[in-house]
Amino acid sequence: MSLKTTLLAATAAISLALPAFADGIEIHNSYARSSGAMAQAGAAFMVIRNTGDTDDRLVAATSDAAARVELHTHIEDENGVMQMREIEGGFAVPAGGEHLLQRGGDHVMFMGLTGPFVQGEMITVTLTFESWAT
Repeated sequence: MSLKTTLLAATAAISLALPAFADGIEIHNSYARSSGAMAQAGAAFMVIRNTGDTDDRLVAATSDAAARVELHTHIEDENGVMQMREIEGGFAVPAGGEHLLQRGGDHVMFMGLTGPFVQGEMITVTLTFESWAT
């Protein structure tokens, strides 16, 4: 297995960034948000589209905007309370399909922010995808 990466230029808060493309992977409607100037955490959301003929998987993300970046989802516990959890193994992106990262669902989680996310400012996120053998 080899890894390929694509850079995602996500904007803080609600602003949109231009799509990123790498080996059949397209990133659309990306944005990131934190919950204020004193926030220690934030999240990024986007549509990951796989225009290729082979299934792929988002397996990791990194960014200088935070000390730690994880792939997360929301899971309902036995009491009906939604909790965020790290996803081991990442998010599948089927060939010819897409995977939606959205609020209340799967997302990229930033912990230990190096500074607040500011409306209209760019942050850089590197997404790592599992690729098929070359």
